[in-house]
Amino acid sequence: AFSTFIFLPERIGSFFGQIAKVVGIILLISLIEAFLILPAHLAHSRALDKNTKPFILNIWADKVIAWIRDTLYVPVLRFFLNNPIFGFAIPIALLLLTVGAMQGGIIRFTFFPNVASDRVSINLKMPQGTSEAITDSLITEIENAAWAANKELTEKQSGNLQVIENTVRQLGPGASNASLVLNLLPGEKRDYQSTEVSNAVREKMGPIYDAESVVYGGGNIFGGKPVSVSLVGNDISELKQAKRDLKDAFRQNPRLADVTDNDPAGIKEIKIKLKENAYLLGLSLNTVMSQVRSGFFGAAVQRFQRGRDEIRVWVRYDRSNRSSITDLDQMRIVTPNGNRVPLAEIATYKIERGDVVINHLDGRREIRVEADMSDAKDSAPEILASIKSKVMPEITARYPTVTPLYEGQNRGFAKIGEAMGRVLPIVLLLMYAVIAFVFRSYGQPFLLFILIPFSFVGVAWGHWVHGQSVNVLSGLGIVALIGILVNDGLVLIEKFNLLLKDGLPYHKAMIEAGRSRFRAIFLTSITTVAGLAPLIFERSFSAQFLIPMAISVAYGIAYATFMTLFLLPLLLGLKNSFKMYALWFWRGKKPTRESVERAIMEMEGEQ
Repeated sequence: AFSTFIFLPERIGSFFGQIAKVVGIILLISLIEAFLILPAHLAHSRALDKNTKPFILNIWADKVIAWIRDTLYVPVLRFFLNNPIFGFAIPIALLLLTVGAMQGGIIRFTFFPNVASDRVSINLKMPQGTSEAITDSLITEIENAAWAANKELTEKQSGNLQVIENTVRQLGPGASNASLVLNLLPGEKRDYQSTEVSNAVREKMGPIYDAESVVYGGGNIFGGKPVSVSLVGNDISELKQAKRDLKDAFRQNPRLADVTDNDPAGIKEIKIKLKENAYLLGLSLNTVMSQVRSGFFGAAVQRFQRGRDEIRVWVRYDRSNRSSITDLDQMRIVTPNGNRVPLAEIATYKIERGDVVINHLDGRREIRVEADMSDAKDSAPEILASIKSKVMPEITARYPTVTPLYEGQNRGFAKIGEAMGRVLPIVLLLMYAVIAFVFRSYGQPFLLFILIPFSFVGVAWGHWVHGQSVNVLSGLGIVALIGILVNDGLVLIEKFNLLLKDGLPYHKAMIEAGRSRFRAIFLTSITTVAGLAPLIFERSFSAQFLIPMAISVAYGIAYATFMTLFLLPLLLGLKNSFKMYALWFWRGKKPTRESVERAIMEMEGEQ
């Protein structure tokens, strides 16, 4: 497990890297404590004093564990060893059921968790050129809708506490932008997630048709927006048309909300195009535009000094002759020979909104369309897969020069998956090499790794119980789970090998190994689950990042305990039968079960 965290920090981002470093340091300190400090504590333990009477709680706990072990565990283990097909069928069926639940959407998967916060940020963006009064009136209407939603939520809130404590309204930057921050009741006291509050405000306000975008942010999102599609190409007109079609498809999808893009319309611009007769008169577009600019914006004709100040003199039409679009039609353009011709005779113009920003991706123009999920617990990969299969084929067929790229959380997840794909095989190989070196067996360490996919059953259904989606943070919990799972398996296999060397028959050694190591495995799991339970049920904002990892470890180890106590003995038995029948086929003489085990072969070699 420690080698895992050596590779992680540089591979998968600063947040996960910091977690990896902290866990790595804690593991290192725990090794020092286990090898140096713990033996000193044990040397002074009260258990070494024969006259010490045990506490009544210890007596009852020993009786409970002994009853579970002897009455429940050992008979069931003996039944599974005598009926291995039935024993294998149960975990395989549960694994298939879990995979089916994931595919059917019962257990949801998403890229990154949407961690709810104690505030809701609402950002309003109007078209460029919108007056400050209009923007201010709209953000005020949103604020009124927020208080109306607060009134309904407060009536259902425990203790009748105000769900929205206060609001902060801000106009800007620019006259067309405004924002509203809703400071909520702390999460420990609030019955509603911040996403539910933002959805309530959105529903109260309704659509704002003139707005470029209205984003009701109810949480902190890792890695960008959950649904983000970049349209790239060199044909600007097709890009903009594809953007409109894609935004319409997003808005028609009830699972998406707050559709935005990074290509907002700029202020209105007048675009002039010369007629053919303009060129015959010796005019060029640059000459015409220069005269238009000088007439309406002004031209600097003189500078003079007045004391310490420099005075600039500008010449342009007076206000009455430059305040209307008809003034442009009546403007006279001076030709190279000094004649004056009306602008309408040599040029045409149209009014369009210009570009505010120009984005590039991989050397081509890019327009990105993004959206949040209406339900924060929905599956972003499922929504994105639907867009890939149903929406994008029609758009790419209509606009062949446009290429879609899937960004946002999908890109971040792909990067982490790529890094983990390089790191995990190396880590597992190192773990396998260490275990194989200790046990002097190639097969027994491999059996421990077979348990890993089966433990995912507990991880998946644990997220379902708590209404969470499996995500990247859950994957980090699975990495920690692997270490605990392998450790429990090592304890059982080591005892099994020792009992074989002591001369016990195969089945008796297996049952006795499970019986003697039941307490250690059971207590390791139950203490881990108990330690993580407060974190799983914590409602504060700071704990939300860690809850998916805690669910993975707690529920995964709870289920993996059964896999270690029942499935691992069955796998050891399957390996033993395979080796026994293989040697019988090769040598023509049936060997005993004990003779094909690596522990017995090693002991005979030493003798």
